[in-house]
Amino acid sequence: MKVLVVDDNEDNRELAVKILRHAGHEVQIAVDGREALAKVEEYRPDLVLMDLAMPGKNGWDATREIRRLTGLEALPIIALTAHALRADDRKRAEEAGCTDYITKPFDRAELLDKVRLYGRKSTP
Repeated sequence: MKVLVVDDNEDNRELAVKILRHAGHEVQIAVDGREALAKVEEYRPDLVLMDLAMPGKNGWDATREIRRLTGLEALPIIALTAHALRADDRKRAEEAGCTDYITKPFDRAELLDKVRLYGRKSTP
């Protein structure tokens, strides 16, 4: 599966990439929401892991813009957040178009389970 990891924190990106590549996935990275938009259009991933709190274009805004792109309305976007989502944060992520979320620091098994679950749903 082709996965785009979007996170402004290098350690988080490296960990996610290592886990995903070890599981056999093809991985691209983006360091902010603006780069994520360009990569989504160019790379056409099967799934996006999107950090929500990033400088510049944040994950909420990038997710909204991805949802407006033709053919990407159903692309699974899993929000990555450094804090447990409060009810209003979860609602905000859902309203932006996030499919689900993972709290950082993320657990390897949870990350792979969500990638498998949503990756399977996105393939015809």
